Amino acid sequence: MEIIDGKALAKSIREDLKSEVEELKKQGKIPKLAVILVGNDKASQIYVKNKSKACEELGIEYQEILLDENIQMQELLDIIDELNNREDIKGILLQSPIPDGLDINQAFKRIKPEKDIDGFNPVSVGKLCLNQDTFVSCTPFGILKMLEAYNIELDGKNAVVVGRSNIVGKPMALSLLNKNATVTVCHSHTKNLAEITRTADILVVAIGKKHFITADMVQEGAVVIDVGINRTEDGLFGDVDFENVKEKASYITPVPGGVGPMTIAMLMTNLVKATRNS
Repeated sequence: MEIIDGKALAKSIREDLKSEVEELKKQGKIPKLAVILVGNDKASQIYVKNKSKACEELGIEYQEILLDENIQMQELLDIIDELNNREDIKGILLQSPIPDGLDINQAFKRIKPEKDIDGFNPVSVGKLCLNQDTFVSCTPFGILKMLEAYNIELDGKNAVVVGRSNIVGKPMALSLLNKNATVTVCHSHTKNLAEITRTADILVVAIGKKHFITADMVQEGAVVIDVGINRTEDGLFGDVDFENVKEKASYITPVPGGVGPMTIAMLMTNLVKATRNS
């Protein structure tokens, strides 16, 4: 069994990006990220802080737009329009979730595809579906990079994705399909879940329930990718019962230190790509 070290891999990706950022600056292309945070969601504040730290480390310019939770939808769209039209802003990120009463899909749709470094605009999602070059949602993109770095073969393998969110589950399933895996997507209405997860050569879990996947749900030698981040008084836990599942897995990601650092590294990768293409 090998533990996939997302922290070390993300660090090496960031080091490569740092030199690329310097090169772009020499060409007069300055990477700049705008992050919109609506309301006071504690987890979102932590994620945004991590993003600003990553930008600082790489020499990427950063602007944070903090909005009141009572903002009207039109005001949010106007702010996105303003950022779309600014030449200095190369990438726009709307931190989710946003308060009830605001339509996040309408907001994602408003972000120009060429600045959509989170990969949530319908154009980006459509291109992913058609296996065309696009910005891929950062968590699935990071998982693909991990599998690649550890030389884990996807072609012809059975992949099971537990979770069907627009942020992880769906783009993950499409990304695996584009790599010629045979993909099954499971969710809260799936019957006989354990029977299905036991068929997985590659098991990706993204449902947000602490230790939901137990050892009896995993086949011997499976690659297990845990996307869950469940904050409790005792610390951070994944969706997978790591201690018991690792005895059966050939590769497994820990929480923390697995998928999380890769998500931010891929956001930076997408921003550098957007700058290069600008």
